[in-house]
Amino acid sequence: MLSLKKIHTFHVNVYAYNIIYIYSVKQLYNIWYQCKKKFIPYLILGKGSNVLFTENFHGFILLNRIKGIKIYSNTFFWNLHVGAGESWHKLVKYTIKRGIYGLENLALIPGCIGAAPIQNIGAYGMSLEYFCSYVDVFNPYNQQILRIPKKYCYFNYRNSIFKSQKYKHYIIIAVGLSIPKQWTPCIIYKELKYLNNNVTAQQIFQHVCNIRHKKLPNPNIIGNAGSFFKNPFVTLHQGLNIIKKFSKMPYILENNIFKISAAWLIEKCNFKGIIFNGASVYHKQALVIINKYNASGQNILNLANKIYNGVGKKFGIWLEAEIRIFDKKKEISQKKIFTKNKQ
Repeated sequence: MLSLKKIHTFHVNVYAYNIIYIYSVKQLYNIWYQCKKKFIPYLILGKGSNVLFTENFHGFILLNRIKGIKIYSNTFFWNLHVGAGESWHKLVKYTIKRGIYGLENLALIPGCIGAAPIQNIGAYGMSLEYFCSYVDVFNPYNQQILRIPKKYCYFNYRNSIFKSQKYKHYIIIAVGLSIPKQWTPCIIYKELKYLNNNVTAQQIFQHVCNIRHKKLPNPNIIGNAGSFFKNPFVTLHQGLNIIKKFSKMPYILENNIFKISAAWLIEKCNFKGIIFNGASVYHKQALVIINKYNASGQNILNLANKIYNGVGKKFGIWLEAEIRIFDKKKEISQKKIFTKNKQ
């Protein structure tokens, strides 16, 4: 078996039967066909920046390296066709260097282009859905490539149709982006509000990078997958009840729905900085669980379960994980992972 420690950002010491780099749709199909023929489980990854393995994976890991960036333009938009194996952060730098502005708020998000629409990645007031025009997917069962227009991607907060059962066997091979030529800086996020409207895209890019460097651990040094949990949404009634007890709770109220900071909830439960069997809640950002002392995937998951129950009992809010979690053959349903402790 081959070690997966260097190909996923949690750096858990787990193994798989094989690791294969994929450079074309034809190669992707051939490997997929062999896996199906021999009943070998397979998992397609980019940079492994949003996964946690709880044990050795008894199958093949296929690393999507289908690359290429094509740029077309019209009067109002830059239109990009980007291979799923391209690095997201490198794409952000690539566009800025060429005078294509708009992606700068999404700087330093780890992972490849192919993962971006699945999660509808977002940060600092922006998300992929603002720029995505289509997603190209490959159906290995009939060897067809389908182009899914943005309106059928059903983007939502850290979610899309690509997480649904319907698209379970489809493989993202490219993403189309439409970026307006008339650029307006997005500085609505609280940590960017001190910037003025004369700021440049390069300056926003640098500010975002500086912020992320200060509060998030470098996954090349400290194993982590960024935000472990999603920020929860609660009803108006539930949100108002929490505010009565915690008047300083950070939130966004929109359409009578509260969006609450998961990091704040975790910190209020005194989990920030806690160490549990080698896993730890990062001392600078409570939303990040790190592999501090060679923790196993199960150690990390056990800590996440403690957080899940701690927040649930204190606030009546049951958090949802942002990362994908795998056992030896497949992805595990969160309903099976996070259990409410009755004690």
